[in-house]
Amino acid sequence: MERWTAQTARGRLIRLPLRLVPSSAVVHVLSGANRGRRWVVGSGVHGYWLGGYERRHQQLLANLLRPGNVFFDIGAHVGFYSLLASRRVGSGGRVVAFEPSPRNVGYLKRHVALNEADNVEIVEAAVSSSNGLVRFDASGDSSMGQVRDDAGTPVPSVSLDAWADEHDVHPSVMKIDVEGHEPRVLQGATRILTESRPAIVLSVGPDSVPSCRALLETHGYLMDPIMTVPSPTEFACIPLPHQRPSD
Repeated sequence: MERWTAQTARGRLIRLPLRLVPSSAVVHVLSGANRGRRWVVGSGVHGYWLGGYERRHQQLLANLLRPGNVFFDIGAHVGFYSLLASRRVGSGGRVVAFEPSPRNVGYLKRHVALNEADNVEIVEAAVSSSNGLVRFDASGDSSMGQVRDDAGTPVPSVSLDAWADEHDVHPSVMKIDVEGHEPRVLQGATRILTESRPAIVLSVGPDSVPSCRALLETHGYLMDPIMTVPSPTEFACIPLPHQRPSD
């Protein structure tokens, strides 16, 4: 107990100076794959601009993305991974950021503009299994908004297959982080999984792991845990070579 108290006090002491940074301040990201990018401090956690946020995910995506790739950022939040991908895919590539929360979209647009990330396109919609309307609950933490059947504000929804076909844009790499709605996102992307076969960095709720695994394995994907402690909910999903989707 004494050790825990000391660690907690030390953590609070280290974080204390961060409280002095105005939330409206625009700073440069200090480290990581977004180093040097301009960032609004109050858009999210300090780890974004300090550079330590999800280091393993940053490195994984940086390794997967190549110049000229198309990246789908599903659940883009305020654009941390969209900016990372924008830099990696370059002027010949494209980033499509899907985000339904008006608050988050405001910061996302600001970050795109601040960094002149002209290869980023923002789609103000939730991603689901079909086009239409869904209910989106944006209460609480801005990074934890989720599609729900029983609460929230109606927002437009798109399926990835329909959006990709309509715009003739097909992903090389996708990041999916939608707070439990991942199975429906994948259900709306069966043609993409079959034909485009992008690598996927997937954050999934514990209850949704079995259904996501079953769907991805059907399409010839291997789900490799990024972290296994306390339980695997973050995966690198890689299409197996020369394998056709099972019937």
